[in-house]
Amino acid sequence: MRKYAQGKYTPLNKDKYVGNKQPTYRSGWELAFMRFCDNNNNVLQWASESIQIPYRNPITGKQSIYVPDFFITYRDKRNTMKAELIEIKPRKQSVIEGRMSEQQRAVVAVNYAKWDAAQKWCKRQGVTFRVVTEDDMFRK
Repeated sequence: MRKYAQGKYTPLNKDKYVGNKQPTYRSGWELAFMRFCDNNNNVLQWASESIQIPYRNPITGKQSIYVPDFFITYRDKRNTMKAELIEIKPRKQSVIEGRMSEQQRAVVAVNYAKWDAAQKWCKRQGVTFRVVTEDDMFRK
């Protein structure tokens, strides 16, 4: 039995989805973000797991590939077009905190290596990289 939502999403606004395969969500948060992108008039285009970024795994030392969750283009409040690479991640996998196991710390360390590579890739492309946690998605 799965602990979290997984499945395929069928975009309603097919002209906005620019990915090369049907979007797959691996959590309810990713599903919620897909629906947001699909239904928000300010989101012009979006893709799911469409970009591959090489990085070095700090635990194994091996070269690997990071596939961020989303790439979107949108118009902000000032009507300026923006492009962002977005990773959806639980806060507990995003920040090293005092009472974490070594395994939990390793997960965060690998995420930091991925995100460092993503930030460098984004800087070369002229886009922004952002990690979105539950704090961002469910802000009151």
